[in-house]
This record gives sequence, C-alpha cells and structure tokens, in this order.
Amino acid sequence: MLIGYVRVSTADQNTIRQEVMMQELGVEEIYIDRASGKDTKRPELQKMLSYARRGDTVVVESISRFARNTRDLLELVDTLTKREVKFISKKENIDTSTAAGVFMLTVFGAIAQLERAYILDRQREGIEIAKKEGKFKGRKRIENSKFAEVYKEWKSGSITAVKAMTMLEMKSNTFYRRVAEHEKS
Repeated sequence: MLIGYVRVSTADQNTIRQEVMMQELGVEEIYIDRASGKDTKRPELQKMLSYARRGDTVVVESISRFARNTRDLLELVDTLTKREVKFISKKENIDTSTAAGVFMLTVFGAIAQLERAYILDRQREGIEIAKKEGKFKGRKRIENSKFAEVYKEWKSGSITAVKAMTMLEMKSNTFYRRVAEHEKS
C-alpha cells in the first residue's frame, strides 16, 4: 500500500500541492499534519507510523516535510525499515529500498538540517538589525487593568493560579512573567 505523509508548518498554510502529488502517485492513505517539523511529536505522523505495515511504502513530497533534522529523519526511516516499510521522497528522488537511496537520505537529511540552521541564523540577524533601526519591538505586551487586584487574590490564596490566568486571559508564562515584574516593582 502507498501511504502519503503531508506536512505544513502552520494551520493557515495550504496542503493542496502536496495532496495533488499524492493523488497523482495513487496514494491510498494520506496523513496530514499542520505543525512544525522541529520534532516528531506530530499526531498524524504518529498515526501514520502506527498504521504502516510490512510491504507498505511511505511517500513524502520532500524530506523537509518529514523531518527537520538528520537525527529525526534517520530515526523515523529506521523505524519504517525495521517494519519492512519503504520510504520515498519525491523531490530528492530517494528510495530506501536501495543502498544508494539510504546513502542519499543521510546526505539530504544533513543538508536539510543545515538549511534550517541557516534560516534561523538569517532570522536572528534580521531581528537584530530591525531592533537597531527601531523597527522591531517584539510582540505587543499583554496588559490587563485588573492585574493588581487579581494578583492580591491569588497571593492571598483565595483563587488558584489557573483561575487568575483565566480571569486575566493570560497564558502561564505571561502570568508568571507579570508576577515577577510586579513583585520587583
């Protein structure tokens, strides 16, 4: 059976191009994740890994859609190989049923990881330049006029931290950052 895996990094990105390719290849089962490829804790990836059986072939558009670093890529392919499942990446023309395919998988995996590191470096450099020019100020600060009042209730033990966060409409990291700032002032 041909099994397709499709991934885009965010929910608002489009999967159509990858899905059309899967249809053209005659893929019978397709798994689609809308999540970062930074790790392998993606729901549809995990479902696909559980579903794949001996003799199946997993097809991806490119290895960057499957994994973002060499270690994860090789571990995922090793998991498939142990189950006697082939792996094919169309863009790089990699087929793990051949020795050359396994070698190329390792090389392209390292290249994909390097490319990701370069992207992060360029992003960091761009933010630094924008900050120096006064164009980048980070995310807008979340403010809530009820913070001091809710803080007192939480500190006295009348409400839990979760209740305080809910009342202030803040996530835990923001709430505790504001608590630290409040206690310093």
